[in-house]
Amino acid sequence: MKLYTPLEIAQIQQDIPHLTQISAWIENFLGGHHPDLGRSGPVCPYVPNALKSNGIKIAVIRPKNLDESQLEAILTKYRDIFLETASKAKEPINQAFVLIFPDMELTEAVDFITNLQRRFKHLFVGSGLMFGELHQLKDTPGLHNPNFHPLRSPIPLLAIRFMVESDLIFLQSPSPHSHHKYLEAYLDRLAHQV
Repeated sequence: MKLYTPLEIAQIQQDIPHLTQISAWIENFLGGHHPDLGRSGPVCPYVPNALKSNGIKIAVIRPKNLDESQLEAILTKYRDIFLETASKAKEPINQAFVLIFPDMELTEAVDFITNLQRRFKHLFVGSGLMFGELHQLKDTPGLHNPNFHPLRSPIPLLAIRFMVESDLIFLQSPSPHSHHKYLEAYLDRLAHQV
């Protein structure tokens, strides 16, 4: 049972259009086939099962008045909740958290999301998780078609999910130390999947 205050209801009403838009995008784009994908099946092969198992959770984050330590605390909390939730799931690989940031202009949001992901990626990778940024200007090419951009989302977001074998390409880092740590986490995660 959940009770709501009028302020909470007003916030929920503001969030609903963004939650609805991202939910539809996850189902129709990520969970669907695209002719430019370069292979058969859905854009993200895990999404259909994640949707069936109700494993995708979406949150709205409004960072306007938050400093870096508050953002780090929020992201760390979502990481911890994700790990706890996934540990109880029948199929943890079908779990994902999608953190959306709807209140910024596109160019500001792209810079913000990209910097946030780079600053805090280590908090997730060390736990065997991917922490990816998606937005309308994301130019990362698809694995099977360099002209297809599967990481473009209608609202800037950060996604949390477990690593899979094909994630090696996303674990690059300009810092040799970070790159080494990311590879160790990747190998450790895959060793537990076998």
